[in-house]
Amino acid sequence: MTDRSGRHVRALVVGGGQAGLATAFYLRRRGVEHVVLDDQARPGGAWLHTWDSLRLFSPAAYSSLPGWPMPPTASDDYPDAAHVVDYLTRYEQRYDIPVRRGERVTAVEHAQHGFTVTTSRGTWQAEAVLNATGTWSRPFVPTWPGAEAFGGDQVHSARYRSPERYAGQRVVVVGGGNSGAQLAADLAPHAHVTWCTLRPPRFLPDDVDGRELFRVATLRARGQGEGVGGLGDIVAVPPVRAARDAGQLRRTPMFERFTTGGVAWADGTTREVDTVIWCTGFRPALGHLSTLRLRRTNGVPATDGPVAEVDPRLAFVGYGDWCGLASATLIGVGQWARQAVHRAFPEDHDTTHRPRG
Repeated sequence: MTDRSGRHVRALVVGGGQAGLATAFYLRRRGVEHVVLDDQARPGGAWLHTWDSLRLFSPAAYSSLPGWPMPPTASDDYPDAAHVVDYLTRYEQRYDIPVRRGERVTAVEHAQHGFTVTTSRGTWQAEAVLNATGTWSRPFVPTWPGAEAFGGDQVHSARYRSPERYAGQRVVVVGGGNSGAQLAADLAPHAHVTWCTLRPPRFLPDDVDGRELFRVATLRARGQGEGVGGLGDIVAVPPVRAARDAGQLRRTPMFERFTTGGVAWADGTTREVDTVIWCTGFRPALGHLSTLRLRRTNGVPATDGPVAEVDPRLAFVGYGDWCGLASATLIGVGQWARQAVHRAFPEDHDTTHRPRG
């Protein structure tokens, strides 16, 4: 039965993935009564929806949320998505995080003592709302000339699972970042792949992985470095490195337009295509905040670090650099979750709680 009664809590965390769990960890340690609302049926966040071959950029020891290191894999290799989902599930259990599954937040409004939050199961009253909804549910596909006339399939990387579905097809992979390189490498042994990017792809040195990226991002956050931009864009994880070295990751400039049966370039070259896979990123899933009419900067809410410019009781954790450098990573999100909680509840003090298990 749907509960339509009003419910009161000091803090609501919207989203139960890695950012939501890190935020709940610090709320728990600070002794703040809280509830995590998650619209999915089980733990794991965006990791439930990744492609089968996806691996982290770093070993487990460098891919942990605050408080409890991720257990190593059996081979001590880079963990896959299933390992991460298992870790997030056990993390939630270990810290007894109060997650309510299948409850989607639809609107947030200002109230006298905080916020009124409307969900698919009723309403809540909360002093603070800490948003951790991520980006996975809002894949971005650019508008491209002729797309509506193309007779093949167009999918976003968010819907890609494995290369077998595309066996023998003529596939165009669009995107010069990590997902574009990884999907092109994944498809190369199975399909006829054309990898299109707006600019020539830049591979990081082969010995650079998530550990180095986090170190550089940390220095940048302290004002001691220029960030990872000088290193490159694509992490040369083993499958990408192997495909690159085998000559299977040859970049083609971005096509100018679609045709009914494929794509065409400005010089008149055409190619027949069965499927175009867009590896063009995501946008923050913040539709539930539209009722607040927040001022935006570069398309995202104006923030001071991880909290809203207008009210520190409204926080944003885990969406990427605009609300915290490396905040969209497992190892990087903790520092921003901690800051968001401390700024939302400055009058509270950290307490010690023993985890379960």
